[in-house]
Amino acid sequence: MARRRSTKINQVGKPNPKKIQTLDTYSYISLIVSSERRIWLFCLVFRVLNSLLIRTYFDPDEHWQSLEVAHRIAFGYGHLTWEWKKGIRSYLHPMVFVFLYKVLDFLRLDTPWFMIRAPRILQSIFSSVGDLYLYKLSHLIFDVHVARWTLFCQLTNWFMFFCIPRTYSNSMETVLTTVGLFYWFSSKNSPQSCVISSRKLGLLFAALSCAIRPTSAITWLYVGFISLLWMGDKLVFVLLEVIPIGILVSSLSCLLDRLMYGSWVIVPYNFFKFNFLSSGGNFYGTHKWHWYFTQGFSAMIFTFLPWSLHGIYKAKEWRFSGLIAWVLVIYSTFGHKEFRFVLPMLPLALMFSGFSLATMSHRLSHDKPFYVHGNRHSKRMLVVIFLVLTNLPMALYTSLFHQSGREAAMNYLASEAHEGKVRNVLFLMPCHSTPYYSTLHYNLPMRFLDCSPIDAKESIVESDQFKMDPVGFVSIMVANWSLPSHVVVFDLEERKIRDLLHSHFFIEVKRFFNAHFPVGEDLREFVSLYASLKQ
Repeated sequence: MARRRSTKINQVGKPNPKKIQTLDTYSYISLIVSSERRIWLFCLVFRVLNSLLIRTYFDPDEHWQSLEVAHRIAFGYGHLTWEWKKGIRSYLHPMVFVFLYKVLDFLRLDTPWFMIRAPRILQSIFSSVGDLYLYKLSHLIFDVHVARWTLFCQLTNWFMFFCIPRTYSNSMETVLTTVGLFYWFSSKNSPQSCVISSRKLGLLFAALSCAIRPTSAITWLYVGFISLLWMGDKLVFVLLEVIPIGILVSSLSCLLDRLMYGSWVIVPYNFFKFNFLSSGGNFYGTHKWHWYFTQGFSAMIFTFLPWSLHGIYKAKEWRFSGLIAWVLVIYSTFGHKEFRFVLPMLPLALMFSGFSLATMSHRLSHDKPFYVHGNRHSKRMLVVIFLVLTNLPMALYTSLFHQSGREAAMNYLASEAHEGKVRNVLFLMPCHSTPYYSTLHYNLPMRFLDCSPIDAKESIVESDQFKMDPVGFVSIMVANWSLPSHVVVFDLEERKIRDLLHSHFFIEVKRFFNAHFPVGEDLREFVSLYASLKQ
């Protein structure tokens, strides 16, 4: 009979100080740093490949609130949406991509291929840092065994794969929040001489996160409050750390916005006034209060949900599970809801999934270390296979196919424009349905249907007018605007205005697959590209 093999490891949640003491300080630090360097390089390669696989459109803000703004600053042309006219967005996040565009321009690499892919590659570098710091955070809170399984969960979760390399401010907020949480909580386990510096780093990343996304304050108010409960030097902490760092980051952000807007603009105040005092965000749709629990966050974490809940119950690390619950509850009180709003909480939920997977394969004893158990090891492997088989197809499908026509049409127009084959473009589709100048990277007239919030309740935005009467709307538009060389339209509306387009000597030159499954009334199966015969 074969002897059962057992491997001894540290108890989850309780580092083994005796093992640490067997190494001298230099050797221990070298071991940790070397390991973390390899982990980061692996995450970097993974996220870069991840970014290159993304060929689909998710939400307009990926392009219109970051890349489009950066392109306008770097190259002198690009569209600023109504948010920038109302001063509810900070230029801090777009400036990251301004630097990238300037480098591409200087190296003469601002070709369609690089303009389309370089921003996501840059974001993937930031995302790999977020992956590393989630590993470090779970190692800090639990141990290395949990940290490894947390990294597995982070890299295999379909929504992280689909969303984190995209150029959203939410993606950057997620990275900054993860890094900030690591430094914040590492201050409690650091030598006394390092406590303040580590805490200040946590505050710095928290302030940057709030400067980029004011709603990040929801996360850090919770973290700050629970920390104040056990902190002895509360007054010193607030007066000498929180206020100075907050003032420093806010001042630099305000100075940048003053330079870019041309006048003093207090972005957090304008953001709060529009989204909370006037409920302006509700203009783009509302959801039931329970949406994040029953659909939004549940869809994001997907098949990891049972193991995340199991990990929350087993770990009893209420600081982090309470943070997740706090953020979901607060965001549930807002009418307008989106998946990416709660993206910073997804890595924390996946950390608990990692804890669950770690405990599944080991027998817990309060006075003995863990030992690998054959049956539990087999069960864990079945769970791993299940998680990969359910998340990998979702990740690849949503990244390669679902809503791919929106980007494919714009990529094609970019290559045609650089060959001098495009004169001007009209987008007859819901506003912001495709990327814009940041992808085209060619200064020619373009027109899309506006959907900016309007005060008059009886007024209807252009995109809704077109949806209600496509033929009548286009007839009036072509009478008041010179005919474009190209028209981009979804297949559903294309069937309604096909005869009108033919009467003005337009023919379909390309049809791009967009989606198998309609999600919402604006999502169509194909994107059609029409070109004028009179060019």
